[in-house]
Amino acid sequence: MYQLKRTQLVKTDIATCWDFFSSPHNLAKITPASMGFVVKTEIPEKMYEGLMIEYTVKPLLNIPMRWVTEIKTVRDHSFFVDEQRVGPYKIWHHEHHFKDLGDSVEMTDIVSYELPLGFLGRLMHGLVVRKKLDSIFAYRFEVVEKLFNQ
Repeated sequence: MYQLKRTQLVKTDIATCWDFFSSPHNLAKITPASMGFVVKTEIPEKMYEGLMIEYTVKPLLNIPMRWVTEIKTVRDHSFFVDEQRVGPYKIWHHEHHFKDLGDSVEMTDIVSYELPLGFLGRLMHGLVVRKKLDSIFAYRFEVVEKLFNQ
């Protein structure tokens, strides 16, 4: 199992930060266009535990792939967790944590994941997958900086 952890300071109040990141409508705004990210299901303004969201993504070679995530846990203004139900990973568990610092919010993402295909999956992780995830989260960092920290 692999883990990716990223922390970012967001210069806004907890309510504004939570409203932005807990809205499924904003996912495309913080995802690189190269991922071909398209939400396929009707989604509410606010997430809730048990919400299933279906997407199409193009993570490799511009080949479209179905991805379904479930919102497993929601604690308003504190954290939420999404888990893959259908998609490219054997396991995908993504924790989104929000710590109110008064005039800003410390936002931490922790992604625990495992690839399918045993040795081939481990090889692909080292060659492609980890770099792709790093670039996606770097893109997200830059977008958040432009939206909130200018």
